[in-house]
Parts: sequence; C-alpha cells; structure tokens
Amino acid sequence: MTEIARESNVSYNLLKTFFPQFVKSGIIVKTRRIGKSDYFKFNMENSFVQNLIRLDWILAKKNIIKEKEEIIVA
Repeated sequence: MTEIARESNVSYNLLKTFFPQFVKSGIIVKTRRIGKSDYFKFNMENSFVQNLIRLDWILAKKNIIKEKEEIIVA
C-alpha cells in the first residue's frame, strides 16, 4: 500500500480508508504475505479492471497522436 500511495500521489492514510473496498469488490487481490507486508495486484479478470486498462490505452494513444500532430505542425 505504501508504494501505491507514493506512485499515485495519494496519502497513505486516505488510501487506507478505501483500499479495503477495492479488495472486497475484487478490483485488487492479495497475492502473498512476506513478514508483516501484504502484497496485492490488480485482478485482471475483473471487468472494471479490464475497462480501466482499455481506457488507459485509449488515452495513451490519443496523447501519442496529439504529440505527433504537434511535431508535424512545428
């Protein structure tokens, strides 16, 4: 959770409040426990996660196309 908070620019305390809902809804699944640390990953079989990944690809492609157009115009 610490890494997720750091990489997403969300405070750890805020993440702790809604993270259990992600686990309960099946968006995130626990993979293992090492020492006192639990490790999680996206549940790639969850339809919400699949749509989120599709959205990310669409936005990334639009950004690439926009950058190419700016280079051509310049």
